[in-house]
Amino acid sequence: MERYDLRKYKDNFYDRMVEVIEKEAKPGEVIIFMFEVGDFTPVQKSADMMKDLGHEIMNSIKFNEVDWTLVVKRKTS
Repeated sequence: MERYDLRKYKDNFYDRMVEVIEKEAKPGEVIIFMFEVGDFTPVQKSADMMKDLGHEIMNSIKFNEVDWTLVVKRKTS
């Protein structure tokens, strides 16, 4: 399990999120993504994106007032 802090990307973290889960994570590995949110649009968009790619959303938690964590398990095949 690894944690990736995507807060430095602001609203432009989606490409990096896909790169991590598709190219850096091993099949079946759990990844924790942390990113900044203003409204909840990035939360839904990133969860939908991971689901559309076939990965499992394990958890989605508000970390503090502006940050969010999304826990994703990479698909095994």
